[in-house]
Amino acid sequence: MIVSKTPLRMSFVGGGSDLPAYYNYDEGAVLSTTIDKYMYIIVNSKFDGNIRLSYSITEDVDNVDKIKHPIVRNTLKMLEIPGGIEIASMADIPSKGSGLGSSSSYTVGLLNALYAYKKNYINREDLGKLACHVEIDLCKEPIGKQDQYIAAFGGLNLIRFYSDESVSVEPVICKPEIVDKLEESILIFYTGRTRKASTLLREQSNSMDNSVKRALIKEMVKLAFDLKYILENEDLDSVGELLDKNWRLKSQLVSGISDIQIDDWYQRGIKAGAKGGKLLGAGYGGFLMFFVPLEKQANVIKALSDLKTIPFSFDNSGSEIVFNQINTIMT
Repeated sequence: MIVSKTPLRMSFVGGGSDLPAYYNYDEGAVLSTTIDKYMYIIVNSKFDGNIRLSYSITEDVDNVDKIKHPIVRNTLKMLEIPGGIEIASMADIPSKGSGLGSSSSYTVGLLNALYAYKKNYINREDLGKLACHVEIDLCKEPIGKQDQYIAAFGGLNLIRFYSDESVSVEPVICKPEIVDKLEESILIFYTGRTRKASTLLREQSNSMDNSVKRALIKEMVKLAFDLKYILENEDLDSVGELLDKNWRLKSQLVSGISDIQIDDWYQRGIKAGAKGGKLLGAGYGGFLMFFVPLEKQANVIKALSDLKTIPFSFDNSGSEIVFNQINTIMT
């Protein structure tokens, strides 16, 4: 049996610039961190040669081509695992439409577990790159690359995207007490709404033919570098302002990222003392994040009492194998 543990992510600024429709025009960059909410993938041999999957539904099939789950189907075919395997998954929070990159954490964790299952090792860079290949090239999802790389590497990073399809991951180097202060100044709330990110991301990609829309993302990319600079120079007072500016730019990209309800939640948070914030992920639902001074946090929580507050901490581990005991591998 193999068990992988892969963190979910929280993206601060620059989201959308990791789409090829943008970085083929200009360099993209996001600043993200992983958090202590995880996707767990369990892989075990199955004695009868069939394939059994357990996620939101259960699949029991005798051939890889019969698998409904596109990520699992394409990954097993790519790694030439024809059967004799059972794969189960579970997550610490809702794993669909959360805005925390759960689909990519699933892909990264699955690849990590299957490589261990085959008694092979995969490094973090290759893990991120291969997860992108599975989701974007094989599954044809209209998504970007930040989620796969941040899940593979873990930690607080500036991730840059280039037109030659290469990606660089640059850790944000700052004092531990600054990271602690950043962490304790963030509140996240679950909106109770979920959505499929691919629809909004496809619209964003299509909008990149418009120079005005590209200019919005270019400004968001600049904010990613600005945020790295202020964190490394211990200027946390500017974080909320950057988040607010990023959210206002992002909400102009396409319709559906925000709506009257989201705008109401956001304004209530700001009026109660938050310095800035954003909706995590592509938009419409999932988790709402605010940067809030400690002395104002009780006010913000009260103002948004209709939403569930989610406690969290930053995570630095990235995807890892937490249990590895292989008895037999059926081929």
